[in-house]
Amino acid sequence: MSTEQQATPNSPKRRAVLAGITAAFLLAGAGYGAYHVLVGSKHIETDNAYVGGNLVNVSAQVAGSVVEIRGDETQLVQAGTELVRLDPVDAEVALAQAEARLGAAVRQQRERSTGVAQYEAALAQRRVAVKTAQDDLARRLPLAGENIVSGEDVAHARQAVLEARAALEVAAKQLAAARAGVGDAAPGEHPAVLAAKADYMAAWLAARRNTIAAPVTGYVAKRSVQVGSRIAPGAPLLSVVPLDQLWIDANFKESELRDIRVGQPATVEADIYGDKVVYHGKVVGLGAGTGSAFSLLPAQNASGNWVKVVQRVPVRISLDPKELQAHPLRVGLSTTVDVDISRQQGGVLGAVAPAAPAYATTALTLPLQQARAATDAIVARNMRN
Repeated sequence: MSTEQQATPNSPKRRAVLAGITAAFLLAGAGYGAYHVLVGSKHIETDNAYVGGNLVNVSAQVAGSVVEIRGDETQLVQAGTELVRLDPVDAEVALAQAEARLGAAVRQQRERSTGVAQYEAALAQRRVAVKTAQDDLARRLPLAGENIVSGEDVAHARQAVLEARAALEVAAKQLAAARAGVGDAAPGEHPAVLAAKADYMAAWLAARRNTIAAPVTGYVAKRSVQVGSRIAPGAPLLSVVPLDQLWIDANFKESELRDIRVGQPATVEADIYGDKVVYHGKVVGLGAGTGSAFSLLPAQNASGNWVKVVQRVPVRISLDPKELQAHPLRVGLSTTVDVDISRQQGGVLGAVAPAAPAYATTALTLPLQQARAATDAIVARNMRN
């Protein structure tokens, strides 16, 4: 039997198989096309996305030596919790010196106020002396015309009047100088006393700032301070990360930004949990520039050896706090973000920043009323004694 005769019975079967395969490919293509039109074209996905958050650096406000560390890495600290304590000896000595200067300033102003009264009394005394000298001269002038009093006595009387007037002028200027030094304010409200009060309050605050507290509630992420270290104001000691204030920075290609709008829903899968945990969020804003524009060494595209590279722009995705609490994330983790771009109602630029602060803390607030009360007590004590 020839080869053609053997292949003839199988030809219809082969054609049916090939037709089935072709139909399957066509159906798959049609299905993919329908999926792309109905679903795929309305979503943009990227795996160039990472968890972002606030890294709150805790630093010292005053200089000192570290004697205690009460928070270490991986530990949860509450806002206001003492983290680092400095040696208080220097601050206490400075506070005692400021108290002494304040008391001395108050007593000096009291002395100056008393000196004004003394100069006023001296001025009144000089006025009496001038009146006495003038009266003495007036009595001698008629007697001098009758040669009862010598001319030398009259000359001495005139000289006494001139000296009394000069002394009166000196006393008046001394009184004016004393009044200028004291002013119209009470001794406790004199500028010198107010400056001493401000110095005492600064020393009081510095003494309280030897205890460095956590500004926010979070986890200690990095500690660089050691016991015994001598630190300067502003030196970073450790970082606190509030894990309830996290977001996603998804870096989309510039060609994908056309359809992204603020407010569009997004789903996030973190590599730490895989596809078993899906976070739901929304687009809250797009970056004002590409990543290369804010890099340490921006690209110089004006050079001759230029190769076009697709740029990426960070898009911030907010997260549901409840989902974040149920499945905590860490700053810097890798994620995959899928944005639903079917809604085009939002804008491409972020909203105007609200008048209220985005972040705030009251953990660092010191009771200034106590400092003012202590200052007033020192002034009152030195005004009485």
